[in-house]
Amino acid sequence: MCFLRRPGASAGWIWWRMLRQVIHRGLQSFFYKLGLFVSRHPVFFLTVPAVLTIIFGFSLLNRFQPDTDLESLVAPSHSLAKIERSLASSLFSLDQSKSQLYSDLHTPGRYGRVILLSKPGGNILHQADVILQIHRAVLEMKDGRSSFIGHQLGGVMEVPNSKDQRVKSARAIQITYYLQTYGSVTQDLIGEKWESEFCKLMHKMQLDHQDLQLYSLASFSLWKDFHQTSLLARGKILVSLMLILLTATLSSSMKDCLRSKPFLGLLGVLTICISSVTAAGIFFITDGKYNSTLLGIPFFAMGHGTKGVFELLSGWRRTRENLPFKDRVADAYSDVMVSYTMTSSLYFIAFGMGASPFTNIEAVKVFCQNMCVSILLNYFYIFSFFGSCLVFAGQLEQNRYHSIFCCKIPSAEYLDRKPVWFQTMMNDGHHHTSHHETNPYQHHFIQHFLREHYNEWITNIYVKPFVVILYLIYASFSFMGCLQINDGANIINLLASESPSVSYALIQQKYFSNYSPVIGFYIYEPLEYWNGTVQEDLKTLSQGFNTVSWIEQYYQYLRVGNFSATNKSDFISILQSSFLKKPEFQHFKNDIIFSKAGDENNIIASRLYLVARTSENTQREAVELLEKLRPLSLIQSIKFIVFNPTFVFMDHYGLSVTMPVLISGFGILLVLILTFFLVIHPLGNFWLILSVTSIELGVLGLMTLWNVDMDCISILCLIYTLNFAIDHCAPLLYTFVLATEHTRTQCIKNSLQEHGTAILQNVSSFLIGSRTHCLNHLHHESSTAAHCGGYEGGSGLQHNKGYKCDAFGPNLIV
Repeated sequence: MCFLRRPGASAGWIWWRMLRQVIHRGLQSFFYKLGLFVSRHPVFFLTVPAVLTIIFGFSLLNRFQPDTDLESLVAPSHSLAKIERSLASSLFSLDQSKSQLYSDLHTPGRYGRVILLSKPGGNILHQADVILQIHRAVLEMKDGRSSFIGHQLGGVMEVPNSKDQRVKSARAIQITYYLQTYGSVTQDLIGEKWESEFCKLMHKMQLDHQDLQLYSLASFSLWKDFHQTSLLARGKILVSLMLILLTATLSSSMKDCLRSKPFLGLLGVLTICISSVTAAGIFFITDGKYNSTLLGIPFFAMGHGTKGVFELLSGWRRTRENLPFKDRVADAYSDVMVSYTMTSSLYFIAFGMGASPFTNIEAVKVFCQNMCVSILLNYFYIFSFFGSCLVFAGQLEQNRYHSIFCCKIPSAEYLDRKPVWFQTMMNDGHHHTSHHETNPYQHHFIQHFLREHYNEWITNIYVKPFVVILYLIYASFSFMGCLQINDGANIINLLASESPSVSYALIQQKYFSNYSPVIGFYIYEPLEYWNGTVQEDLKTLSQGFNTVSWIEQYYQYLRVGNFSATNKSDFISILQSSFLKKPEFQHFKNDIIFSKAGDENNIIASRLYLVARTSENTQREAVELLEKLRPLSLIQSIKFIVFNPTFVFMDHYGLSVTMPVLISGFGILLVLILTFFLVIHPLGNFWLILSVTSIELGVLGLMTLWNVDMDCISILCLIYTLNFAIDHCAPLLYTFVLATEHTRTQCIKNSLQEHGTAILQNVSSFLIGSRTHCLNHLHHESSTAAHCGGYEGGSGLQHNKGYKCDAFGPNLIV
């Protein structure tokens, strides 16, 4: 029986092997013909991409439009907090909140905020005259007649042994001015103008009062700084591009003036640049709107595109010099384009999954959509535009023209009669060919380093155990980090580190992060407030919070006045006719919704506010509060919702940012598994899956240990990591499993010699460019998201009081 089964198994294996070979050779034949076609029509393939870039480049300039809705970009699209906001707004509209502080509102609205910070060791309370002077200057601003002002102290020191918690000194004070717009377009424009003048005024005040540090913020500051990020990064982008061009040029050069290809390295980077311009033009033609997260697309595309460029260049070096240049181009296409097509397809699949409806963050979805277009255009431009450049460079090499000066290289006899400097400049490697060198390209400095040094070191029998130990250490730290992933909805990660919003956030985090945001607690159904059991349930729900509540004030009012309100009629009668008539309690009218059925009044909805004491990680604790309060609304007899404008950014953010990576990873794994028996070798697919998974988990874990939160920037980097790992692992693995050498050591050496040069060129170019740009461009420190939607915290003094200012002066409200 075993003898009968073996032929069947062997036949099946042979059949699969033949199928793989047929597919692989069919793809190689196709790309060989494509290379021949490009080499025979280089002018056409050079002109068409250039014309497309010019056309779409003009559309980019004409249709450029920034995205003004920051919430729709970075907040989860499908958020329970948005539903809660709609319900809260339907019950308590903004028009009914004329006498309320900003913390009572449901949307950020228009505001101007300033933190005044004294010098180290100073006391802000001793500079009251300056504070009042700045305050009066704000009130005297045009269109600033209707504003609400809240005040807070930061860095508070109390009088020792003081029973009433008297303040001895404070380092900072925060003043906030809230504008009323009621959704009117005209008033909103006036409010925007007021905010702009407010920021200019604060800048002027800073110059006039050098003894104080002023940090200002307005409601449009985040959006403004978000889009200013690209302007602030212009210099760094140009520096990055110059460094990438320089690295690509130098890494493509050799001492051999005939075989050196510095201009091909330069043209390869320019190929990616013009393809990115074309992709941007297509994006704006399709009514796309710009946001600063799209700045990463050229660099991500550069990482993949330059890999194809350097692989084609390496493929050219592996061809035989005695062939005509058109056949050499075709051979390079046949050798390289199969693996490059596969990695480009996986890029497209990964970012296509990220652009799917399952992605819950609009910024990630838009980014992935644009990356898909960029990858497609990169692929087209590399085999067309860069392929044409390779054809012309090959023609110059075949005709023995200098790779830099494009002049005829003199004969060896002529060079021998010239000075050494001239021989160095015009050396075409004739000394090497006289010694019967089979491959003069081996004298490329990276190729020489790999062949003579790195290959021998990495395959040394004494080095291998240390490599294994190093990998186990890496895997251990990565696994440790994966268990400590932190979700993040911190918008300042999207801003340049030197922007005013970031400076304000850091100071706000330092001095005003002792309290959570003011959480609105909305009871949206009729409730027996006079019932003792209901009162105990409300106390239980608000336990651990500082409350700003009409209910507590009313219960205290009943006790002090010795009123009896144990039934519905007495409770509501005293509430309407006595309690809400008092000046100090009138502002609670907007917290209660009455309805009248015949002669009977009912309370159909009400609201109160909760504030929790927090530590430095205000954002994390606010998320935990939200996660604890929401389930209580399902199990308690009291039907309520909780809401603060910041919840829109926090709601299920962890799930929102992890889903794109899971979907993209699943898509890539699915494709690799489905093609397990159809690609070059199934063993290569197995090791590719294992390597990419190891790298992805490693990056995820190490990012966590580096205190990088899982926000939309991190998720884009993780999606790109999947593809970047495949880009570099796939050629090495497939060359290794297909190698015909007798030992595995020789197979490893062969793989590194074929692809190591391209990998090092690509990685060095990408790292130099992206590090210079990204590390100076994005601010990834952990700090508060206070100004995302308006955290209001205080250190030492709470913020349940404020001043209402109008044309007649300030009136105290409680």
